[in-house]
Amino acid sequence: MPPSKKRATPGFETSLAELEALVVQMERGEMTLEESLQTFERGTALARECQTALREAEQKVQLLTQVNGNEQLIPMPPGAHDPEALDPHAV
Repeated sequence: MPPSKKRATPGFETSLAELEALVVQMERGEMTLEESLQTFERGTALARECQTALREAEQKVQLLTQVNGNEQLIPMPPGAHDPEALDPHAV
């Protein structure tokens, strides 16, 4: 990718993976209060980035699903809004 086209922020998958790693770290309960606050702050920023990326992707899908110039919304499958329903490794 040319230098002018590089992303200023990491991609969705990278942000999500980092967010998941932060959650695991926090769940261990081994951080100081200051470390926990910094990790939480980073996690909320990553969550916002992921939400923005998902919103943008949804908008692109809506644009791509236009039929004969008329937007045709295609319903999402049941459970699509539940991330655990889409994750085969979720407990």
